[in-house]
Amino acid sequence: MAWLSVSFEVAAADVEAVTDALLEAGAASVDVADADAGSPAERPVFDEPGSEAQRSWRRSRVSALVAEGTDAVALVAAACAHARIAPPPHRAQRVAEQDWVRASRDQFVPVRISPRLWIVPSWHEAPDPGAVNIALDPGLAFGTGSHPTTQMCLRWLEQSIHGGETVLDYGCGSGILAIAAMKLGAASAHGVDIDEQALLAARRNAIHNRVQATFHGAADAVRQPAQIVVANILAHPLVVLAPLLARLTARDGRLALAGMLAGQADEVRVAYEPWFGFETPMTDEGWTLLSGIRR
Repeated sequence: MAWLSVSFEVAAADVEAVTDALLEAGAASVDVADADAGSPAERPVFDEPGSEAQRSWRRSRVSALVAEGTDAVALVAAACAHARIAPPPHRAQRVAEQDWVRASRDQFVPVRISPRLWIVPSWHEAPDPGAVNIALDPGLAFGTGSHPTTQMCLRWLEQSIHGGETVLDYGCGSGILAIAAMKLGAASAHGVDIDEQALLAARRNAIHNRVQATFHGAADAVRQPAQIVVANILAHPLVVLAPLLARLTARDGRLALAGMLAGQADEVRVAYEPWFGFETPMTDEGWTLLSGIRR
């Protein structure tokens, strides 16, 4: 099946209404990007839902993926009428069918985390068979090993696990951190996530890596505190989860928090200071990892 990509620019205030209308009109997906990307006017926007100061781009490019044969003029007109704005110029471009699985896999290559630790997509050969290799197929879950926050968590786990520890990965995604913990010598590792697709991917990855890590939904209570707890999520959920993650960290246990930008680190640290003494943070490409010891 061939698709049609219909794109046009709208002001920040109109993005939500336009995207809602496009989805209601049958668009398979809608993407929003900075219309000034690649120019001196480009600016990064990282703010997450729930944060106090959410920003958006001055001009946004909205792209809708629709079935070939869709009347692009009528689609844009209907979406803009819903937002009560005049239809802007648009561009319609045919998107040929291809092997999307193969195209997606081509983006992921083995990643060296440290001299002895690699993340290797399950469809690749390990570059260093003698290293600690984590075979990974992320599926629909977050956690390919390529993001700075994941890499910082992996390096932190490598430094923190000496053998025999209990580990909890809260917001486990693909299971990469819990699986790495087991391969680095942890006695047990549990992963928690709210996304059932992530849990399925994590369980498959654990089987593929031949480790006994277990994964379950957030609704299933974790009763036993762990000696090492890691949460690579986002700043706002980390703040909300502070009392829970403190309870799930054993006395004198270690905690790592990631998924926050450098400018969000102070807010997260303050939320955890009643329970933890913090160490020097790790930083990578504007992202921060906070680590501390449970009092």
